[in-house]
Amino acid sequence: METWLMQAQSLCIVLLMVIGIANRKKRQRHVKIMSVAMIWDVILILQIELSRSAIIKASKALSNTMALNIHVTIAVLTVVLYGFMIQSGRKLLAGKIEIKPRHRNLGWTTFAMRILTFITSFWAVIPKDG
Repeated sequence: METWLMQAQSLCIVLLMVIGIANRKKRQRHVKIMSVAMIWDVILILQIELSRSAIIKASKALSNTMALNIHVTIAVLTVVLYGFMIQSGRKLLAGKIEIKPRHRNLGWTTFAMRILTFITSFWAVIPKDG
């Protein structure tokens, strides 16, 4: 029951990011939407940790399925990229326009990683036989 709720939240986060990207020319709206998406994503990670002890499971990489290990790696990379997005976004808001190409490239990379996180989450939640 809880799995579908988390998957639905994950889909909503991806869709919110799509809306944020579509609003990238409207700076204030873009910043608000993307901030909500990133905060919601971190909250979702906390929900998963509290309900599934995800950190303990993820730390057992040798006994986990390949799908779970790939999912965890991509998810962690996504959160790390959020940090870089926030950093470059704040510089852009401060008027350092030369950072724009880096922010754009980081943004597309972060979005791709978030989509991969969503896709791999379906394989990661499939219970192992046995």
